[in-house]
Amino acid sequence: MSLDIRRAGPADADNLARWNTAMAWETEQKRLDPATVARGVRVVLDEPRRGFYLVAERDGVAVGCLMVTYEWSDWRCGDFWWVQSVYVEAEARGTGVFGALYRQVKALAEGAGAVGLRLYVEYENERAQRTYSGLGMQRCHYHMYEAPLGD
Repeated sequence: MSLDIRRAGPADADNLARWNTAMAWETEQKRLDPATVARGVRVVLDEPRRGFYLVAERDGVAVGCLMVTYEWSDWRCGDFWWVQSVYVEAEARGTGVFGALYRQVKALAEGAGAVGLRLYVEYENERAQRTYSGLGMQRCHYHMYEAPLGD
């Protein structure tokens, strides 16, 4: 069974939105508004300055994705690439899909001169934490804070 990684395009928008909604529920029990998520996905696909998605296909069938966004670091005079919106279909989990997506992101980031990769993970999501550690990522010493604005 072959696994291919490619950049997402407009034809992937429905899957990406569905996976984002599923991931929010599975990891945080958050119900997202599907219309808002669909608009958010389309913005990334239409405006590359915001980031991009990668899709993993096994034998031509999409089985997972992730999104990359950028954070400028004046301390390092370069971009961190944030790995976000990671999702792998349940039947494809544990088969190397995320590892392949991650290796592709890492290669692209190195080629683009990024200064590092970052992601965040729920405290309780120990399976994901083991996966990220197994790929050589290290827990950093920052806590994340947020101040929601608007509705």
